Amino acid sequence: MAEECSGSNESIMILACSGASNVGQLSNRAAVELTQEGFGKMFCLAGIGGDLSNFVQSAKDTPRMIAIDGCDVGCAMAILERAEVPLKDYIVLTTLGIEKNKDFDLKHLDVQRVKDGIRRTCNSEAM
Repeated sequence: MAEECSGSNESIMILACSGASNVGQLSNRAAVELTQEGFGKMFCLAGIGGDLSNFVQSAKDTPRMIAIDGCDVGCAMAILERAEVPLKDYIVLTTLGIEKNKDFDLKHLDVQRVKDGIRRTCNSEAM
């Protein structure tokens, strides 16, 4: 299911759920921070979901990608499947032990846990 997304971090496309829950917003916050830190580059999942041809083609063409879903509803995965974009690396934040809720007061430790989980997921395929 997954292709490696290690190596040159700049080439990693990060597609984050931005759903209306803590885990959706943690996904988005982690993607922003990882981009700022130089670990990949955040890309517009909504553009793919909107079937905008340049967005879809860029996602199909990228050699490395991680899709981040906040919960097991799997919106990011569904968007990629509908657009026929191959799923590469993938993580669901609730599998990290973060419970989904409507508390938007995001904790720094949770953001860090998400970023660490994303890095592990990307690097596990290279081992």
